[in-house]
Amino acid sequence: MAENTQTLNLKQFQLHESDTGSADVQIALLTRRIEHLTEHLKTNRKDHSSRRGLLKMVAQRRSLLDYLSKTKVDRYKKLIETLNLRK
Repeated sequence: MAENTQTLNLKQFQLHESDTGSADVQIALLTRRIEHLTEHLKTNRKDHSSRRGLLKMVAQRRSLLDYLSKTKVDRYKKLIETLNLRK
């Protein structure tokens, strides 16, 4: 059941039918993993290895967002709005 919601959610970020590696899709996947890991760390405060992984994922997402903002501004703005990354 969780895979169905994942695939449905990713279809709005895909550029074409079999797109799995574009920056939009990667950012959406990282955002989902970051949210999940954040919830995990709220209950497991001493899990430092997961915290390090979280920081690496945030840095990776930041790099992809920077790339997208420099190359495709319209896709960047749409992605930011859809994922609610900026306030």
